[in-house]
Formats: sequence, C-alpha cells, structure tokens
Amino acid sequence: MTTDADTLAALLARRHSCRAFRPDPVPRADVEAALVVAQRVPSWCNSQPWMTHVCGPEETDRLRAALTEHISIAPHSPDIAFPEAYEGAYKERRSTCGWQLYDAVGVTKGDRAGSAAEMRKNFAFFGAPHFLLITTPKKLGAYGVLDCGAYLTALLLAFEARGIASVPQAAVAGFSPFMRDWFAIPDDRDVLVGASFGYSDRDHPANSFRTDRAPLSEVVDWR
Repeated sequence: MTTDADTLAALLARRHSCRAFRPDPVPRADVEAALVVAQRVPSWCNSQPWMTHVCGPEETDRLRAALTEHISIAPHSPDIAFPEAYEGAYKERRSTCGWQLYDAVGVTKGDRAGSAAEMRKNFAFFGAPHFLLITTPKKLGAYGVLDCGAYLTALLLAFEARGIASVPQAAVAGFSPFMRDWFAIPDDRDVLVGASFGYSDRDHPANSFRTDRAPLSEVVDWR
C-alpha cells in the first residue's frame, strides 16, 4: 500500500524544472485546484503574504512578446537583490546544473551565443501556455519571502500531482519595474519570482536530464 510519505517522496522525485512545453492550455479548474492546495501551506502568524498573478494563454503570449523585447533594452533591476556570488559547493552545484542543460541541448563550452540564447528562453517562458508571478509585502522582509518560497514549493508539487509541468523563474524578477507596470503591482510589494507551467514536451532534449541532490552529510548537522 502506498503511504502519504511515499506519495510525497514520489512527487518530489518526479518534479523537475520543465524547459519545453506543449502548447495545450491547462483547464482553469485544474489550476484553481492546485492553488487551493498551495493555500494550505504554513506561514508566519498565518499571514499568507503571497499574491499570485496567473495568466491564461492569450495574456501569456502578450506578456511573452513584450518581455522578450523589453529585456533587450532595459537594465537589470530587481526589487530584491540577487545573490552576490555562488562560492564553494553552491558554485559547483550551480555549474553542474547549468552544464547538464547545455549538454542536453548541444551548447558547447565557450559558445556564449548558445548559452545566452538558452538564458533568453526564460523570458519567453520556455514556450509555456501559462505564466504566474508572485509578489510579497515589503514590510514583511525576509520572512515574507520565506513564506512565499514555501507557497511556491507547495504550488509546484500541487501542479505535479495533476500532471502539470512547471519551472520556477527568478530571472523575471530581474526586471521588476516592467513586471510591476504590467500587473499593476502596488509600491508596497516586491516582485519576487515567476513560474511558467503547462504540459511537458517530454521529447524535447531540455527535459531529458534530472539534477541530483546533495547527501544529508553535506546539509545536515546532527547534534
């Protein structure tokens, strides 16, 4: 008999960052069902600080075209500072993940044009029929961000449980002024993270690899 623990482990093992989607839209009822599940995630004092803007196929296409054009002329301007540097094990894990993608899609070492083209696919949402954006209240600071991160994880797993592929995207938050204008986000909220979602193009090479995870000995300190 499959236990709840088995189901959760299977969902986490199966979920991956999808980087090529089929054009088929996801029924709104399925999206709403996933959002309802994610809403149960814990947050500090049950504040539920997230605000999620969800785009259907037509709006996603409009946003895709506008954002792709915008990034070619606009400076990088996130509301929340991106990491200063990846060092040590964090740099190694990041590099391994990047090269898994490049190897899968045929980008060779030194091919800066190829790697740049892969990066720009973030802003075309990897061809997904849907996009969502999550914002957090500025006054809640790091703890609002933490709660929103838990919410995002729950939402991605709720999608996976329904056969909906997804990819979380910090890259879109690098152009926060644009996203703020597009979604009419008030000044008291920070643009935090986006996610593209739909049905996976399982035959696309970008979806052919899976990242590994560090052993507990590297990330857990037993006392």
